[in-house]
Amino acid sequence: MNGAETRASGSPYAPHTADERDAMLEAVDADSIADLFDIPDTVRFADEFGIDARTERETRRLVRSILGRNENLTELLGRGHYGYYVPSLVDHLADRSEFLTSYTQYQPEISQGFLQALFEYQSLLVELTGLEIANCSMYDAATALGEAATLADRVRETSGHRVLVPDLLREERRSTLENYVAGTDLVVEAYPTADGAIDADELADAVDEDVVMLYAENPTVRGTIEERLDAASELATDADALFVLGSDPVALSLLQRPADVGADVVIGDASVLGLPTSYGMGLGLFACREDYLRQVPGRLVGVSEDATDRRAFTLTLQTREQHIRRERATSNICTNQAWVALRTAMHAAALGPDGLVDLAKRGVTRAETLAERLDELVGVSAPVHDRHHIREFVAHVDQPAPAIAEDLETRGFAVHVVGEHELQCCVAGVPDAELDAFVAAFSEVVR
Repeated sequence: MNGAETRASGSPYAPHTADERDAMLEAVDADSIADLFDIPDTVRFADEFGIDARTERETRRLVRSILGRNENLTELLGRGHYGYYVPSLVDHLADRSEFLTSYTQYQPEISQGFLQALFEYQSLLVELTGLEIANCSMYDAATALGEAATLADRVRETSGHRVLVPDLLREERRSTLENYVAGTDLVVEAYPTADGAIDADELADAVDEDVVMLYAENPTVRGTIEERLDAASELATDADALFVLGSDPVALSLLQRPADVGADVVIGDASVLGLPTSYGMGLGLFACREDYLRQVPGRLVGVSEDATDRRAFTLTLQTREQHIRRERATSNICTNQAWVALRTAMHAAALGPDGLVDLAKRGVTRAETLAERLDELVGVSAPVHDRHHIREFVAHVDQPAPAIAEDLETRGFAVHVVGEHELQCCVAGVPDAELDAFVAAFSEVVR
């Protein structure tokens, strides 16, 4: 391609000349490149983008002006997204070129450092869950839940097809789960909860021999701590169903280990450590009993010895269809969140066991304190659920909740509206001084 052609195409990296492109189109009996794509007219964009060319300085100025329009709110949102402070050393170490530019660690001879870090991440999850196997991450909690359902369908010797989830399950997670099972005989059904936790009697009525998987969360999306996990586990066992528990590394450092309450699989979002609040990008946690080792989706890092008897790490037991025969594949998860898992492992290592437990404990005490302070306000009752909480809780307001949330937003605070008269507040990552200001703003809007 000559200089004129390069400028006309807008790309200096196109490798083919016009003659070469014409020859390839002729070989496949196409008149133009557009003929290679079957794009319906209803979604085809045939107009100009209308984006003016700008210098780097002009572009940076434009982006800053756009970002400057964002509202600077103190977020007390939670519900799966927690803004814990991430130590600066995580950024400094994770941004090293050998980590930041690394592709999948297929070549162990040049990836030992990254592979060891992922092995440490897996070891962290094994210790926190009490289960024997953890993979080196998945996309997010929602896809991990979907993979747990298809795993249950494969390993359970039952003709069942029902997947039971709590009625409190976040809609986006349930939607992903339903997408996962859409091509199978599995159906997703919700079982009722009471006072923000499992209703053991209602659950017992819902579980029968048709259930292939029973899912519960601890803590729940409302911040409550489940106290009847043993009952749920027994019901799942009696029905020969897989008991799957959703949680996260911070909560797991304080709560009873899932293995000790009979969990077969643990899923969740591990990016509560290592990432700031992202409201989208996550890190899927997936751990299970050793019985399901060869059914685990995604990737595992294993440890062995090389020819000189030195400890060596390598990817092992990969299950996606790109690596093994398609008919033997158990998952089509085509990548993982290795760099995010690296950051989670770094953050956990920086905190240490005592620091991780302290972080979780402060989530309990600070949520309790904030609830007590709001409960003292006229027209507010907090928490709604008479249970132990971690990080977050639901408060009842006599006035319409959307109006209260809107007034709080004008004062610089964001909370979730979860009912006509219910707001959810989360303390994770919010400094004490800002919690004081939040209480003061709350007292103004409920007068």
